[in-house]
Amino acid sequence: MIISTPPVLARARDEAGPAMRAAVAKLLPELHGPVQYHFGWADVDGTPVPGGGGKGVRPALAILSAEAAGAPATAGVPGAVALELVHNFSLLHDDVIDNDCERRHRPTVWALFGVGDAIIAGDALLTLALEVLFEAEAPGGTRAAAALTRATSAMIAGQVLDMTFETRDAVSLDECITMECGKTGALLACAASIGALMAGGDDRLVDALAAYGRHLGLAFQAIDDVLGIWGAPAVTGKPAWSDLRQHKKALPLVFAWEQATGSERRELRDLLSNGTPTEPAMERAATIIEARGGRECAESFAARELDAAFRALGAADLDRGVRAELVELAHFVVERQS
Repeated sequence: MIISTPPVLARARDEAGPAMRAAVAKLLPELHGPVQYHFGWADVDGTPVPGGGGKGVRPALAILSAEAAGAPATAGVPGAVALELVHNFSLLHDDVIDNDCERRHRPTVWALFGVGDAIIAGDALLTLALEVLFEAEAPGGTRAAAALTRATSAMIAGQVLDMTFETRDAVSLDECITMECGKTGALLACAASIGALMAGGDDRLVDALAAYGRHLGLAFQAIDDVLGIWGAPAVTGKPAWSDLRQHKKALPLVFAWEQATGSERRELRDLLSNGTPTEPAMERAATIIEARGGRECAESFAARELDAAFRALGAADLDRGVRAELVELAHFVVERQS
């Protein structure tokens, strides 16, 4: 199934792209190589390349949230840049933590430049994000910086839980949702409300947009969890069964564990707990997880969270066009294949 790309993603790239490059240009020259490579702006030798970057969902949300507050899209640009910088800080570090050698069909930064360069580049993007917000001439710049700091702390807490869960045989559904709400939901909640904060939007609007983003984040992560097991490597840019390789306690596995028989639990534990699982072991584990409803339950969970995101928008008095773009973007997030 071909999913059409929402126009707001291209609009957000046009609005925030130059500001993103200008912000990155402020970094020490020694960091330009790994950072520009990570963003897909340059090859490993510094040669510029066309295109690059991820889907840009977070910048699009930031710009839409500014428009939701009655401000022009440009009012959301500092928030869009800051969110994308924080998101990519997390990706640089995640690739090191997970020992991932490929992202977006290219070698990861640590695999080419070294672990040290990847870590310090991520650190630089995190501090740069706050600089962008504090330097912005906006009525809500300080509130936005505080919101981004809280969201980043929640994201890190979620990542800590994710890492902790890797050494456990099983986690509860509530534990998994709490982890994913921090790991992904917090930053998307911030993205969906930071533009309104920058524009001086009222608390009711900001809260409604944040709730929309939080539910969207859970839906986003649920689909990411499905793709992390069954996604096609040629599309996702990651190895087959990547979450199983890394012992992730993602939603499909958690749902399946709750429905599995005692013998199936023992088999899953044996298949996935001994070092790096073999290809046959991962294939067998994926088969058990799907047979026990893990994939279906994760997809149903994503659909419920998507509905919850739309209900959250009902608490805000939104321009019809902005609401339509938020709905379209949310559908794209949940229906994507990579």
